Amino acid sequence: MIDAVALDIGETLTRDDRYWASWADWLDIPRHTMAALVGAVTAQGRDNADALRLLRPGIDVAAEYEARERAGQGEHLQEDDLYPDVRPALGALRQAGVRVVVAGNQTSRAGSLLRGLDLPADHIATSGEWGVAKPHPEFFERVLDVAGSAPDRTLYVGDHPANDVYPARSAGLRTAHLRRGPWGYLWGDDPEVRAAADWSITSLHDLLELVR
Repeated sequence: MIDAVALDIGETLTRDDRYWASWADWLDIPRHTMAALVGAVTAQGRDNADALRLLRPGIDVAAEYEARERAGQGEHLQEDDLYPDVRPALGALRQAGVRVVVAGNQTSRAGSLLRGLDLPADHIATSGEWGVAKPHPEFFERVLDVAGSAPDRTLYVGDHPANDVYPARSAGLRTAHLRRGPWGYLWGDDPEVRAAADWSITSLHDLLELVR
């Protein structure tokens, strides 16, 4: 029995192509180059921000982020950044009596933008707001606090094995690996990921059957 479903954000709920395209434009780099480097560091299991460090060795990513915000070229989220299954799937879960939590490694600004989209979720929070990020165990303690359910009755959904599946499982949560985005596709058929995840899914619509 699943009482609460908690979901990652990037490439689970939202597409990251606009995010990385905006960084490419800011650094005056072809968007294809940026996308290729993000893919390369992903395949190596590295932090995706390392793509920025490859392009600009010594870059202070946080300082550049603030500079973009001051220049009016900071983070933006709008309806077409959401994957098409997000609203109907989350709405169906809530109608089924399941508590829906959105919690991922994002900035405080991203949290505000997500809440501004009025998603069908009971709670939305980011690592920037909590002051702790995945895969740290404290992040999943916070997830359980806002979910209000026992670990074995809470399902965490995400695309990234190292940030989502493995640490959530270690924290005692049930897990679903989503085959979506670079990380989801890259590790979708990996035997270790398949073994670690309670379920492997291709759409958020699959979640309704799991909680039933």
